[in-house]
Amino acid sequence: MRIRKYALAALFVTASLTAAGCSGGNAPSTEAKGTTGGSVTASPTAAAAPEGRSGAVTVKISDSRYGQILTDQWGRTLYGFIPDKNGSSSCGDDCVATWPPLTSTSPVTSGSGISSTLLAKTVRTEGTVQAVYGDWPLYYYAGDMQPGDVDGQGVNGMWFVIGADAKLIRTT
Repeated sequence: MRIRKYALAALFVTASLTAAGCSGGNAPSTEAKGTTGGSVTASPTAAAAPEGRSGAVTVKISDSRYGQILTDQWGRTLYGFIPDKNGSSSCGDDCVATWPPLTSTSPVTSGSGISSTLLAKTVRTEGTVQAVYGDWPLYYYAGDMQPGDVDGQGVNGMWFVIGADAKLIRTT
């Protein structure tokens, strides 16, 4: 039974990595900096969307092997995508299967170490509200299986964790 569970997890991660370099045609509008809004939606892994958790989301700073990085209130790592420009997401339909956006129906709040003036929102093409920090729409990585994982760091040279200063940390 345990072997089957690990084999299934390995298969999922392999499929996720195959689709990891995705980009697509979402051209949402971005709201002014300092406006909050975003939430956790269903996603491919328990780490990206714990069952039964919805409502308000907090973005905070957590320690990692890359230094202090953005996470949600449960410690799940948040990433930025290099092709995203000026707070607008370019991660489309195929992409979000591997890189679920941090979306919410409730306002996203700034937690420990977060500058509330850098926390904003953008409305994605499908109408969901995605959290933005600085110029970076925020995403989870489906390959991160538990809080504290940073397995999406550097994937395809396009996905990176974000520091408290709203800059991508490009160390791999």
